[in-house]
Parts: sequence; structure tokens; C-alpha cells
Amino acid sequence: MKQLNLFDTNDSSLKSKQPSLIMDREALIKWKQRIFKYQNEVRNSQQPKQQTLFDLPKTSWHTVEDIKPFELPIHNCLFWRMPEPKHEFEDESNKGYLYFIIDNTLPILLYVGETKRTAFQRWKGVHDCKDYIRNYIELHRIHKLDVAVVSAFWEHIPPDKKVLLEWEQELILKYRSVFNKECYKFWARPFGKEWK
Repeated sequence: MKQLNLFDTNDSSLKSKQPSLIMDREALIKWKQRIFKYQNEVRNSQQPKQQTLFDLPKTSWHTVEDIKPFELPIHNCLFWRMPEPKHEFEDESNKGYLYFIIDNTLPILLYVGETKRTAFQRWKGVHDCKDYIRNYIELHRIHKLDVAVVSAFWEHIPPDKKVLLEWEQELILKYRSVFNKECYKFWARPFGKEWK
């Protein structure tokens, strides 16, 4: 047992000698096609609406079913560096977004997020998704594949933060957005910080 102590498993020089594995070209193409197929089926399926005897009041003037990420106007993927858009909110205290990161080449939904702050405030500094986007684009460049990462925003947020969080979770699980941690079990996590 003492021989095992001869090797310091925390030694960074040992770790750096391990081979780095990245997704090969064919694996990346197949991975994206699986995601596209699933999300396209979700987009094209019409969920039956429940019939009730009485109309129930809405929690806000929109519902999560109104949110169609692929139909929203698109922006640069570096949206947090762009000037903040001028919005005409009904209630000035109710600012924020649901935001979506999309690879527009197929298209596939990569990430769903929410914020009650401006995009710049939310993404200023460290945000794991920025690393995922950079790694995702870099792998496409390595394999000489087209990539068009864009962002889109849903600005009609409910006044209640709880409803906004519920919408975010529902959309993440509905579309199984790749970069959200809730969906790693479906697509793995090939673009995290340790991807190469």
C-alpha cells in the first residue's frame, strides 16, 4: 500500500500528459443531427390543449406556449457586448429576458436562460455558457464545419420571478437544450471547460 503513495495523483505534470480527447467530425455531425431531429419533432408537434368548462385566469398576458425560440428575431452570439436594446415595457420595474443561444445552421437550441437584469449585467464576467459557445465554435472550425451561433430574446416576461423560472425550466426540458445542465443526461457535456 505504501507504493501507491509514491505517485502524487494531484501532480499537474501527470495530468497534462494524459491525451486530450475531442469529438471527431463524424461524431459531431451525428450528435447535432440527433439533437436537431428531437427538437424539430418538438417544434412540429401540436400539443392538444386541455378543454375546461370555464376559462381559468392567466397568470400573465403570455404563457410558455407562446414562446417559440426559433421564430424570434436573432442577434449576434456576443449579445452581451452589444448596446442594450431600447424596450417599451408596460411596467418599467419589470425588465429582463428569457434568452436563447441557437446554432442557426440546422437550427438547434443550445441554451435557455433567464434574467431580470440586462443581458450585459447577466453575462458580464464568468458565465459557463460563454465557454461552451467558444468551445463549440472552435470544434466546428477544427473540423471545417459551418456554424452560426446566434442569440434570441423573449422580452415579455411575467412580473413574478417564480413564473419566469418555471418558464425557463419548462423550455429547457421541452427542447432539451444542449448547454443546460439539466440536459447533460440526454446529450452528454462535450463542450465544458475540460473538453480538451
